[in-house]
Amino acid sequence: MADVWIRQRYDGGFAASYAPARSTAVRTAWHEAGHAVAALAVGARFSSASIRAGGATSGRVHSIHGAGELGFVIDAGGQLAERLRDWTLPDSGAELAAWLAAWRDDGGDARRFRAGIGAMFGADEAAAWRYTERLLTPLRPRIRELARALLVHPRHLPYPVAAAIAGLPDGPLP
Repeated sequence: MADVWIRQRYDGGFAASYAPARSTAVRTAWHEAGHAVAALAVGARFSSASIRAGGATSGRVHSIHGAGELGFVIDAGGQLAERLRDWTLPDSGAELAAWLAAWRDDGGDARRFRAGIGAMFGADEAAAWRYTERLLTPLRPRIRELARALLVHPRHLPYPVAAAIAGLPDGPLP
């Protein structure tokens, strides 16, 4: 792992010591890799992905465009990837409903997810989440590889590099 990301979180006051700084960097890498792989899976493009902490964010997939009505998949991709990392996906309908009800403050992902599901799912958040889950769970190894790359590379990863690491074609998956 690039010590750059750990030191940045510790030195910037985002973490009290190196252990939580490392945990935060790993979680952030999986989160941002989830957004990036979700974007690739639905045929959207972005300029780059990064786990640079600063201001209100711990990382970002920059300038995403072209997602269309599947943009909600990208919005949920970060949270879903965090759960795929340690296999803690909500199992039952009740568990998912409780998790969705608590999903609020994460930089706008939850708000954009809810705003974007209407065309395909109306207000059925659970159905939209399960759709995203079915699409991204088979891509867990690709999310893992991109998360690793984000952790070892001390700068942002441009779209062509992220796409090559994730091993996904240019355009939506069938």
